[in-house]
Amino acid sequence: MNEEPDRHDALLVRPYTVTRGRTRTHRAELEIEALVATTPGSRPGVTLNPEQQTIAHLCSGRFQSVAEISALLRLPLGVVRVLVGDLADQGLVELYQPAPPTGHPDLALLERVLDGLRKL
Repeated sequence: MNEEPDRHDALLVRPYTVTRGRTRTHRAELEIEALVATTPGSRPGVTLNPEQQTIAHLCSGRFQSVAEISALLRLPLGVVRVLVGDLADQGLVELYQPAPPTGHPDLALLERVLDGLRKL
């Protein structure tokens, strides 16, 4: 009888092991549209897991959003947030969070959106 674990079961356990059981990053919540870029240079003595190496490679020379990284790696968004947060804590990537909304939204924009929705 074959004692190999089911592939589906392995996928369920894997993200947990990648983040060492953590579900949150040490940083404030990373938005899914936050942009990630690899910082220039290397950090001696820093060991990255394979997923972090892939993230660093994906974000080298171009910006990737947290959502894009999640889709490209086929990992849950929460796992990618933890991995990106760890990379940022180590100074290996820069994060560009969207600006928080200031004041009230533009009324003219909301009216155009409402008109567009009515035409559907």
